Amino acid sequence: MLEAAGLTTDEEAVYRELVAVDAATPDDIAGRTGLTPAHAERLLAGLERRGMVIRAARTPARYTASPPDVALLPHLRQRAEALEQARAAVTDLLETYRGTRRRDDAAQLIEVVTGAAALRQRLRQLQSSARHETLWFCKAQYVAMPSGSNTAEFDALARGVRYRVLYERAFFEDAGAVDNVVAGVRAGEDARSVPQLPLRMAIVDRRLALCPLVPGGPHGSPQEPTAALLRDSSLLHALLALFERYWADGVPLAVSASGTVTVPEGVAEGTPLSEDDQHLLSLLVAGVADKAIASQLRLSRRTVQRRVQHLMRLTGAASRMQLAWLAGRKGLI
Repeated sequence: MLEAAGLTTDEEAVYRELVAVDAATPDDIAGRTGLTPAHAERLLAGLERRGMVIRAARTPARYTASPPDVALLPHLRQRAEALEQARAAVTDLLETYRGTRRRDDAAQLIEVVTGAAALRQRLRQLQSSARHETLWFCKAQYVAMPSGSNTAEFDALARGVRYRVLYERAFFEDAGAVDNVVAGVRAGEDARSVPQLPLRMAIVDRRLALCPLVPGGPHGSPQEPTAALLRDSSLLHALLALFERYWADGVPLAVSASGTVTVPEGVAEGTPLSEDDQHLLSLLVAGVADKAIASQLRLSRRTVQRRVQHLMRLTGAASRMQLAWLAGRKGLI
């Protein structure tokens, strides 16, 4: 029972006997444990050197047990710390091992998952293992996981995992899709919408990605879906860059008090703005401060800030930096 504290079976027997009495001699301990007096005396001497027992009298030698919290807990803490250090060392070795094998064995980088049931199981496992962030591309017409069935997301959100989810516009036409988005956003999901997504994809903690190898859904392959589970590699980094690129273009989604998803229409590419708004955007892109913009446009700083907020809502920008980028992309200036 006390091997974890560094005691042998005989040492534990001796210590337990001393805990149960005020004091005992080596002969007393030998009689109670079945050990020889000489062996009992050697064990007591060893325990005394480690501070686990105290010699209470010299002649005849009598011993008492040190309190268990003093005698045992420090040893357990030291062992726990050593175990944690060993665990960290094993983790580092494992990463080194995998990194070495990845160079020669593609199976260490890519695992093929076939079938809707296997794909659903993998998606749940990935989300259950998430600790920091999950990124998701949600296309229309599900392949393996219908809207409303991804309960693993809510468990992860409750643990503090951040979800950034991109929905393509056609997704909202699927049965139950809107209710699913409403539930996700209310649970803490950070959701955005884009006109179209290039593929389905889920990325967990920037270390694992799951995406299809062939098109799926009602208008895709009639065969069982086949997906790839990607581990740390250049391909995974490319998928992360792809997600961030689409995320920057996404329109933030909100849920109204009545439970409806609001998807701002945004500004169509090339849609002209007023001359004042174009001037304001040009100054903003040039990095001119609000005070200087207000002076040039003969407006108050509060009015400038209000108009910038209006343009951000109009374009679906989440920040001024994104507004400046979208202004150039959409041909607004």
